[in-house]
Amino acid sequence: MDKQISFTADRIAKLECPIDKDQVIYWDTNNKGYLGLRITSNQVKAYIFQSRLHGQTIRLTIGKPPAMGIGDAQTEARRLKGLTDNGIDPRQVKAEAKAKVIANKEKSAPASEAWAEYVVYGTNRNKKPWSAKHKESIEVVVRKGGKEITRGLKAGMSNKQKDGILKPLIDLPLKDITRERIEAWIKREVKTRPTYTRRALALLSGFLNWANSEERYKSLVAKDICAGLSKKHLNAPNTKKDCLEREQLKLWFSAIQQIGNPVISAYLQILLLTGARRNELTGLKWVDIDTQWHKATIKDKMKGTRVIPLSPYIESLIQPLPRRNAYVFSSALAKGKHITEPRIAHNQAVATAGLPYLTIHGLRRSFKTLSEWAVGCPEGVRNQIMGHKPQGVAEKNYTQRPIGMLRPWLIEIENFMLTEAGIPIPKPEQGDKRLKVVNTK
Repeated sequence: MDKQISFTADRIAKLECPIDKDQVIYWDTNNKGYLGLRITSNQVKAYIFQSRLHGQTIRLTIGKPPAMGIGDAQTEARRLKGLTDNGIDPRQVKAEAKAKVIANKEKSAPASEAWAEYVVYGTNRNKKPWSAKHKESIEVVVRKGGKEITRGLKAGMSNKQKDGILKPLIDLPLKDITRERIEAWIKREVKTRPTYTRRALALLSGFLNWANSEERYKSLVAKDICAGLSKKHLNAPNTKKDCLEREQLKLWFSAIQQIGNPVISAYLQILLLTGARRNELTGLKWVDIDTQWHKATIKDKMKGTRVIPLSPYIESLIQPLPRRNAYVFSSALAKGKHITEPRIAHNQAVATAGLPYLTIHGLRRSFKTLSEWAVGCPEGVRNQIMGHKPQGVAEKNYTQRPIGMLRPWLIEIENFMLTEAGIPIPKPEQGDKRLKVVNTK
């Protein structure tokens, strides 16, 4: 049964809920029945406000003693009574105030919090979730620096990892990543790393477009905020044309064969002789090699995997490689147990040979050029070996070349390169004796 009393600190401290009740409410006689003290059966006390609004009774909890004093409770009750007397619902006022606090908090929170949500979205979306490589790119551009670098250090280079290129922007509140700030960032970064700046801008643009599509963030980000910035501040990327000339093959092979790491040496030569993409070969495992039919199943950017023929010289490069784990191009130090960064060794070999700058992808470009120059290899055959998309209706839907049709052409291309390099051409039957199935478990 509810009771009317005059609230004092001593009385409130002594009040209890009877053991036969779920709760009891004591009403403050000084506030005409709209300020009460509710006590539950487990003796938890709370001040409540009660009034009528639009013909209905409303009740709100406004605080708990002793954290809230009687005077404060009475003041809050009178404020709420003033609202209801004017037809205003205090519950709605409270909800709006809470929403405003949350909105202000989100406005001042760093964009990195939204970025974390963006990563979860991209990783878990049902349609085309991010690849591991793209997720790694996303993480690198916003990483916090300071981690010690133990490999690949050059003279004068700090041994501490730098902050990610986008970290200065992502540390700002989302509302403060304005078009003007992005332009200033571009002008600063483009001076030293234009290509990387272009890629980072594309990642930033994707994030901000996502934020603009999210209800909780759309008011903080202008639509298409990065539109036109690449064209305005970044020159179109130069098309790379690095490629080995026929006359340069001897110098290149000689330099690559002198690389101290036989795994990297073999890997680079096989890249040139197959036209494969760099990451398609690094994950090649011993179980992917068919020793009977002289072929290998490698990764493929377009289809997931593809099968390529193995020529005699390629087999002669693979045979002596160490069987220290499941990977053909293994590494004793790399976390993934296979080589991941052959560029340093390749760049040093190219420079030592006095050759023009040549990228790893330039080896793929060289295969395409030399295969056409050497033996007039049909384009469809070359594309299938390299993993290019079939061109034309006939190629896409009707032409199915077995591995035996590809191998003679690959051997012709190989023989041309080896002849130009002054390397003895191995006989086809030698390949039958070289590769053996080895248990690497």
